[in-house]
Amino acid sequence: MQQVFNEIKINTKGQGLYDFTEKTISWLNNQKIKNGMLNINILHTSASLIIQENADPDVLHDLKNFFDKLAPMDNKLYQHTTEGTDDMPAHIKSALTNSQLTLSLKDKKLILGTWQGLYLFEHRLEEHTRVLSHHLIGE
Repeated sequence: MQQVFNEIKINTKGQGLYDFTEKTISWLNNQKIKNGMLNINILHTSASLIIQENADPDVLHDLKNFFDKLAPMDNKLYQHTTEGTDDMPAHIKSALTNSQLTLSLKDKKLILGTWQGLYLFEHRLEEHTRVLSHHLIGE
């Protein structure tokens, strides 16, 4: 049994979904572990991780719009408004999605469905550099 850690940085350009599937697969291809579990954790509270449709960009557009309606940018609705109108809505969106993902690795292949991809879901309006921690355990 072995384990390895890695960090992937993703530069966002504001709200949206950022596909990091290939960055993760590229790192996995350079590891000795063939079978195991991969845990991916985002080290931020105003962005999140999701597994989502990777074929039709309309899905990503609709998801972003849905979450914007679910947690509107209206400071009159929130007490926590320290960093602007997108501050508390970003925390709400993160609470409703995932801060970590756990996936299986079999024969050096990440087990994902045909139309699934790994996405960082940026909830803030400004550009950010987000850090994703990867922890691979296996043999």
